[in-house]
Amino acid sequence: MSFIFNLVRFGSSALFLVLHLFAMIGIIVEVRRGNRARVSASRALAPKVSVVIPAHDEIARLGPLLESLRAQVYPSFDVVFVDDRSTDGTTELLEAFAASWPEGRVRLLRLTANPGPNFKQYGLARGIEASDGELVLLTDADCEMAGDWISAMAAQLADEKVGLAVGPVFKRIEGERFYDLYQAFDHAVRYTYLAGTTGLGAPCGAFGNNMIVRRTALDRIGGYEAVPYSVTEDAALVAVVRLKSGLSIRAATSKSSCVVTQGEKGWKELTTQCLRWNNGGLFAPDPVTRIGFRLLIGFISLGVVVLPLIPFFPSLWPISVSVYLAMTMNTIAALALAGKNLPPPGLRYVPQTLFTPAYNAFLTLLGILRIQVRWKGEKLG
Repeated sequence: MSFIFNLVRFGSSALFLVLHLFAMIGIIVEVRRGNRARVSASRALAPKVSVVIPAHDEIARLGPLLESLRAQVYPSFDVVFVDDRSTDGTTELLEAFAASWPEGRVRLLRLTANPGPNFKQYGLARGIEASDGELVLLTDADCEMAGDWISAMAAQLADEKVGLAVGPVFKRIEGERFYDLYQAFDHAVRYTYLAGTTGLGAPCGAFGNNMIVRRTALDRIGGYEAVPYSVTEDAALVAVVRLKSGLSIRAATSKSSCVVTQGEKGWKELTTQCLRWNNGGLFAPDPVTRIGFRLLIGFISLGVVVLPLIPFFPSLWPISVSVYLAMTMNTIAALALAGKNLPPPGLRYVPQTLFTPAYNAFLTLLGILRIQVRWKGEKLG
């Protein structure tokens, strides 16, 4: 029995670390692919890009996005806003913005009803349906980006064998509290997993506020409406494109491809957001995503649970140690990918690294208890 126990505790811990090492290699693969894609794009004609942006009561956060859109240098793009039943002046602001552009460059689609069950997914479906670009680029109303963002994301699809690409999203750090840095750090760590697994050919999710998809990929899967319901509609789209389109997925890593988004106000709002993402993995309609995520988050949670038991059961140490060694790898990768979007390396990241596995174990517990997720104040079915 002791042999079997040793095999399990050391074997599972070693496997967990090896998989994270491969994920680090996957990030390097995506960086190299991105460099090649930019070279290829510079030699090709620029396809038309339709930027689709859902908005629901976003008047207080739209300013940076509108300025970012005005700054774009891409030669051929239009914008489709989906105004989802806004009542705070968002509609009037978007109408004025559209009127300031040449006719047809910025369109406003107004929804008077949204049956859900994922309200954002329904709004996106209507926006994509109304767009006509060869490439469809998705973002959110609270984002801002560099002037060559569209160019950088379109370059990811320079190879016609690529059907979809996800770009990095970083949260703006708006204070000196542990919380302010943590939510930005957590967002960057999530992207390391996404980029690493994409480089290995098994993308584990997506950031729907920075994602570009080829129109032919949507056609091959039966249109956006063919994406099954999920509380994380972006990850569901990636899974369907990967499984049914015959085209590959990429993760952008360049500075120009990144989007910066506003942070959540406090722990309650952040937990709601992270719970939605966590539940999207735990209960993903795609079995590969679902099983892979459950194994990952399950081992992380196990490492957190056994940590306080180690003084009484010392033989459990490999499980917890492997989790925190893997987290250290993720911290290094996150700092490398984020660049100036995170503060320079230092001791400030020690508590961040220690806290992240525990917080994700807590989210997993909430998911197992089937705590309902809300989006924009509405329950997702």
